[in-house]
Amino acid sequence: MNVIYGLLAISIIVALVFFVMFILSVKKGQFDDAYTPSVRMLFDDEIVKDKTKETKEKSKNSNTQKQS
Repeated sequence: MNVIYGLLAISIIVALVFFVMFILSVKKGQFDDAYTPSVRMLFDDEIVKDKTKETKEKSKNSNTQKQS
């Protein structure tokens, strides 16, 4: 029976630690903007694709100029 009381006390302490950590992270503003990172992840690939297209076009233009 003493083990149950010990485990109960430890679980309450762990729960309180996690609750305090959650409150501190909310106060610091970690959860303020949950939408923008998901959208930013989608647009990063398109920017990279545009840059690679530009570099490919530049390399094609420079290769055709060199061959002429």
